[in-house]
Amino acid sequence: MKKLLICLLVILLAGLLLVGCSGGNGEIVEIEDRFFLTQVNHIRRNADDYVGRTIRYEGMFETFHWPATGDFYMVFRHTRGCCGDDGIVGYEVYLGDIEPFAPNTWVEVVGVLEWYEVDDLSILRVVATSITELAERGQELVLQ
Repeated sequence: MKKLLICLLVILLAGLLLVGCSGGNGEIVEIEDRFFLTQVNHIRRNADDYVGRTIRYEGMFETFHWPATGDFYMVFRHTRGCCGDDGIVGYEVYLGDIEPFAPNTWVEVVGVLEWYEVDDLSILRVVATSITELAERGQELVLQ
């Protein structure tokens, strides 16, 4: 019985490390360097549990163009893709009245996670409440 309790405690603590501060009551979900890829993937797989919640994370700012919607913005990090270090992981960010940053600027974004629809696609994005340029960069390449 004691071993079972210890195993359950270890599993619970490991889960908390993977999802960061994801409790209710208005807490901000922090996506940290150490488990960036794991946390972003967890949020994507369980998006309905996070929609409407405030998240905070750091990454590189970039402007992209999609013909259906025009320019859109992302804050992301690099990860391994099919052909080397060519994958990106992060979220589209809706700026509202916030001015875009120069490409590759390291920023911290805080905002609320939401779904929106484009051409019958549901896209997960962060509606930014603040974006701050940071002098110190975090890990640009994340593997966990």
